Amino acid sequence: MKRIMLVEDEENLHLAIKLNLEMENYNVTSVYNGKNAAIKFRQGRFDLIILDVMLPEINGFDICESIRLENSKVPILFLTAKSSNEDKLTGLKMADDYLTKPFNLKELLIRVENLIKRTQYEEKPIEKNKLFIAGCYIDFKSFVVKNSHGDILTLTYKQIKLLKLFIEKKNQVISRQEILEKVWGYDVYPSSRTIDNFILLFRKVFEKNLPSSTYFKSIRGVGYKFIA
Repeated sequence: MKRIMLVEDEENLHLAIKLNLEMENYNVTSVYNGKNAAIKFRQGRFDLIILDVMLPEINGFDICESIRLENSKVPILFLTAKSSNEDKLTGLKMADDYLTKPFNLKELLIRVENLIKRTQYEEKPIEKNKLFIAGCYIDFKSFVVKNSHGDILTLTYKQIKLLKLFIEKKNQVISRQEILEKVWGYDVYPSSRTIDNFILLFRKVFEKNLPSSTYFKSIRGVGYKFIA
């Protein structure tokens, strides 16, 4: 089920949009102000963000800018009464779509579907069983990693699955929430130290100048990023 964060402070409109999205089988997280939007974004993983511009505490443009610093890929749709050409141009430079109020709910649902489909198309999984990246040879079929020093390590199923996720989403921040969903599938809840230990293992294999980290970065309060 695709996850959408809906940030809209007008309650009746918010509830109407939420109801229609849920009828289309989307999982909707409701947020009513800018400050909480920033917090919720860091706590979860979303396939789309619907964002009002005129919000209490922090406006939508500032929230969008903050999100883009952490995740350049998640699609953002501005939904706002600000309809001047200047506002539209500002919004479209930052986000993926801009819809002005009043709007047609069917049009909104079509735009939502198209944005999510576009992102799915762009995120292509690794198709090769073998890969050379960041100075390491990786065999996803045998779970073997060989680094530039000739060290050979056989990973577990979960470890190779997490490594594959990092490579597929290289240069993007991956939250702990997304790691839990895509690697563990919520069937078992690992301790926070389990994920940290996996990252520590990857650093020992990939990094050449420990304790400094070139490839696997911890993003405080958010998650991790693999840079390659």
